[in-house]
Amino acid sequence: MTFSLTRLPRLLGPLGVVLASMLLNAAPHAQEAFPSRPVRMVVPYPPGGIGDFVARLIAPKWSEALKQQIVVENRPGAGSNIGIDHVAKAAPDGYTVLLFDSALVVNASLYTRLSYDARRDLAPIMIVGRTPLVLAVHPTLPAANVTELIALARARPGGLTYASAGSGTLVHLAAEMLKTAASIDIVHVPYKGAGQAILDVIGGQVPMMFAVPGTARAHIASGKLRPLALTGEKRFAGLPSVPTFAEAGMRGMDASLIVGLMVPARTPAAVLTTLHDTLASVTAQSEIVGKLGESGMDMVRSAPQPSEAILANEFALWERVVRSSGAKVE
Repeated sequence: MTFSLTRLPRLLGPLGVVLASMLLNAAPHAQEAFPSRPVRMVVPYPPGGIGDFVARLIAPKWSEALKQQIVVENRPGAGSNIGIDHVAKAAPDGYTVLLFDSALVVNASLYTRLSYDARRDLAPIMIVGRTPLVLAVHPTLPAANVTELIALARARPGGLTYASAGSGTLVHLAAEMLKTAASIDIVHVPYKGAGQAILDVIGGQVPMMFAVPGTARAHIASGKLRPLALTGEKRFAGLPSVPTFAEAGMRGMDASLIVGLMVPARTPAAVLTTLHDTLASVTAQSEIVGKLGESGMDMVRSAPQPSEAILANEFALWERVVRSSGAKVE
């Protein structure tokens, strides 16, 4: 005896009509191709920063590749934790993605209480790229290179200050990394954002800071800031005369800003593959590579599994830096 859904209404009466309708409508939805509606890209920062720049640069091209609109949504606050938490708790269906940067890995050690676990609750689509940081000083500071800066700091323990975009930010912790690597005592002056911090260094109120090259390059070109060294493994094409810390004789200054995309954990593998493959095609385009390069970014474009390994190293690195600096945010 064969069974047909069309016989269900006769067998069960009015209830059968409802059940048959549910069963007949379930199959098309279960096999619905991804994506069938717009995808939200959550940026856990206000407009204007490098993360927002990357998101708005790739969103139109990614929309074309996915054949669905990518809607960029800024959800700033709490050192990026509000936006990260939102994505970590979203449905794992691929329709909510996170544009993240190094704050995600720093926050795991910096905050004593978080409402999410980045390692457990999120999965990477891709690490798009890395951006080095440049140590820049006011031109009146009597230090033309890293060696002279270290000698000056040792001669005046506690006498030199450095600006940052805020306590616990990457540029703050890069300076803490320098303090440890060079055994110097310099004093932190936190600001509410990189913009005001760099203006006060230009104005001479604070003598130095770490910054993203794309933010500092115009001020360096105008002579308002003097660059001393870059973090990372190689020189930045936009500042070709500026050495790396390693070239300046200092090892261990490996701080760099990573930028990438994530989804909630347990997102289906097929959906993750679609997101990664379309994003890989977008980030290979010469226009995108060129504009990201101008901002100081070296392309990484890693697949999900290599991205997990990179993130594991970043979690470990910044855990050591946070621990040695004693920085904590409640």
